[in-house]
Amino acid sequence: MEKRIAILATDGFEESEFTSPKEAMEKEGFKVDVISIKPGKIKSWDVDNWGKEFEVDKTIDQVSAKQYNALVLPGGVLNPDQLRTNEDALVFVRDFFKQSKPVAAICHGPQTLINAEVVEGRTMTSYPSIKKDLENAGALWVDKEVVVDEAFVTSRTPDDLPAFNDKLIEEIKEGKHELQHA
Repeated sequence: MEKRIAILATDGFEESEFTSPKEAMEKEGFKVDVISIKPGKIKSWDVDNWGKEFEVDKTIDQVSAKQYNALVLPGGVLNPDQLRTNEDALVFVRDFFKQSKPVAAICHGPQTLINAEVVEGRTMTSYPSIKKDLENAGALWVDKEVVVDEAFVTSRTPDDLPAFNDKLIEEIKEGKHELQHA
């Protein structure tokens, strides 16, 4: 059975943190949908300037976590800042945890997870500048290229993408983890 993966992003996501996992998952034969809070195209951020635009497959109000095997949250500074205040996005994220499905977030991506209230008691990593935010939300923050806590995969920066992609694919292939929780 084909695995379907949701990448949740909006304007200002870090381009490499979107394209690299997407290509790695598609190479494995997974069907990847780009989900956003608005239709049309979303614009990436490429290191220090605006990057390419990417087509949105579905908007957040057209989907449910039930339709997908896993969720990926790329970073970028602007992207999670918009997602974390969107109630539909937070419900979508929370449902993956409730359904024990793999969730992966890199760089600033975990900021959305703080607002979704799913990081308490979880071991994870992120871009160093949001370490304190995660700790204040109850996470155990560690400085490693990739951290896996029961189907919950996190990494720090684009430099960690090879390790992040490997673990993400491994967790998707394993499927649901009963100990994955919100």
